[in-house]
Amino acid sequence: MKLNYKEFGQGDPLIILHGLFGTSDNWQTLAKQFAKNYMVFIVDLRNHGRSPHDDEFNYKVMAEDLKEFMESKWIYEARVIGHSMGGKTAMQLALDYPDMVEKLVIVDIANHSYEGGHESIFKALFSLDLDKIENRKEADEFLKDQIEDFGVRQFLLKNLTRNKEEGYEWKMNLPIIYENYQAILGKLEGDEPFENATLFIKGGLSKYITKENFATTQEFFPNSELKTIEKVGHWVHAQAPKELLQIVEAFLK
Repeated sequence: MKLNYKEFGQGDPLIILHGLFGTSDNWQTLAKQFAKNYMVFIVDLRNHGRSPHDDEFNYKVMAEDLKEFMESKWIYEARVIGHSMGGKTAMQLALDYPDMVEKLVIVDIANHSYEGGHESIFKALFSLDLDKIENRKEADEFLKDQIEDFGVRQFLLKNLTRNKEEGYEWKMNLPIIYENYQAILGKLEGDEPFENATLFIKGGLSKYITKENFATTQEFFPNSELKTIEKVGHWVHAQAPKELLQIVEAFLK
């Protein structure tokens, strides 16, 4: 699978992975900052952005996608950053191919089986009739009753794109993502712990990383530390980009 990506800068390779419903563009502003010191790749994971769609969708195959992507670029070791679903994908890559990950940064996610929370988003997106909307503003108006948060709606609507028939379609493979949602919520498995340095970053207002699930996560990532950025939620890179950049750059060096 040939993943869609963008590349910035020169130096040692740094790969950044987005979360559920996201695209590589979510990290583009920060990628350009990291590119002052690294060759940065922001990647669309399978069934997201402009990467290929496929019926198989789980962390094992996404880790395999990344291994193949790295090998296609003659990258055999990289620093890897992942947010949320991208964080779990990065963890799976480190567990399956530890020699390919020099350092690991995980943003606001643990190796934990979560209960969900995106059901209302799936319902709203499936209820939007893409054949009837004339523009993004109409789509936003339709979704407003079901998704009250303006920022969340704008994030989701970045997935909306025009098709060849002058209508709209989703960039992401929404039916397959929904069908495999439980796999995305699930806990990762690995034969051996990942021993290299790992940094977990928690949003102070987020509940994705707790004292309990971080303790069990450290069984898989024993050489790990946790830093918290206060007064921000799950979208740490969007809500506190300067603080995140400072913490990550210090760790990577």
